Amino acid sequence: MMRRRTTTLLSGCTAVLLALGATACGGGPVAAGGGDKALSGQTVTVAGVWTGSEQKNFQKVLDAFSAKTGAKTQFISTGDNVSTVVGSKIEGGNAPDVVMVPQVGVLQQFARKGWLTPLSATAQRTVTADYAPVWAKYGSVDGSLYGLYFKAAHKSTVWYSPDALTQAGVKPPKTYDEMLKAGHTVADSGLAAFSVAGQDGWTLTDWFENIYLSQAGPQKYDALAAHRLKWTDASVVKALGTLGTLFKDKQLIAGGQKEALNTDFPGSVEKVFGPKPEAGMVYEGDFVAGVAHDQFGRTVGKDANFFPFPPVAGGSAPVVSGGDAAVVLKDGKNAKAGMKLLEYLATPEAAAVWAKAGGFLSPNRKVALSSYGDAVARATAKSLVGAGDSVRFDMSDQAPAAFGGTKGAGEWKLLQDFLRDPSDPKATAAALEAAAAKAYKG
Repeated sequence: MMRRRTTTLLSGCTAVLLALGATACGGGPVAAGGGDKALSGQTVTVAGVWTGSEQKNFQKVLDAFSAKTGAKTQFISTGDNVSTVVGSKIEGGNAPDVVMVPQVGVLQQFARKGWLTPLSATAQRTVTADYAPVWAKYGSVDGSLYGLYFKAAHKSTVWYSPDALTQAGVKPPKTYDEMLKAGHTVADSGLAAFSVAGQDGWTLTDWFENIYLSQAGPQKYDALAAHRLKWTDASVVKALGTLGTLFKDKQLIAGGQKEALNTDFPGSVEKVFGPKPEAGMVYEGDFVAGVAHDQFGRTVGKDANFFPFPPVAGGSAPVVSGGDAAVVLKDGKNAKAGMKLLEYLATPEAAAVWAKAGGFLSPNRKVALSSYGDAVARATAKSLVGAGDSVRFDMSDQAPAAFGGTKGAGEWKLLQDFLRDPSDPKATAAALEAAAAKAYKG
């Protein structure tokens, strides 16, 4: 989310992890605008949440588009509250042409307000041919395809210190129960099993989502994400109980529940990969690698590695993702040129520009696995792209922000309360349902 944007913690170092080559499988790259400077003299404005290295790397993509088409580009950083910023710009008659939307719920909101233009036939053909159908699903509203997913995150990765697991004599686990058992063995060797970033409520939603997707299955996950299933359902109570087993075990969480509630996401990575390790493992998305490398000098694949979030109670291994979708606003001054940018972003050529700089993962199947720079990156990409339609978008990002994306409120706060006291999953489920019902109604 990232969000709540943890992707902003990625930087150029992650080229080691997620570097893509410029070569695509299955034919040559598609030239935006025909490569004939057809957009010379036009300016495309693009709004998105990115700052820092992410903004700089996306600018490289925009520069490549400019070199091909002759169009100038202007990037506007919105901060996390994309909806408010874009809405105010539309009202002020200064709408951007393209917005990089980080949440499905926001994309749906924009579409239902009538702000968006459906993807061109060219972009739609590319999505159909080169992406798993699930990405079209999350980019569509009421049967129309509005969003092109350019950048993705893999949120079903558990990162660990190979030294810590080796010292404890354990191997990466294959099931959730094995993971907890391995955690106790790690704890017996002198380190806590997990570092948990409870200060950031979004990390707790990610824990829940992986457990729920595996334990309850994709159909119930989809129903809960759309609030067609109530949070008081027995499947939710069961998943909370599974999560609570971890939360209440003082051997498993570094510093116990109280310290977890005072640990933010970067701090949780530091407890595993920093100079004074306190835990052997930390759960979060592929962006953990960027923090481990950039801030703590860890070499990804050598002294920082991951295993897939393991299946729970006989279910399938979950693959939860997040991502940024490019959309074209109707009120943009140059929406036609904006659509040409989307057609370019759909190509492996465009993905390769950012991928070379690092900190990037593409959901485009035409970006060959052999283009990734190392075994860890190939495994990450294979897991995400290979999951096909079993990928599920981060549930809290599909919810109204009042429930799934607001600090100190809704799901974030209620799961923090549950971390503090996981003794009554049924009561927590009831509180979640009350908050969800209010938010979805609004």
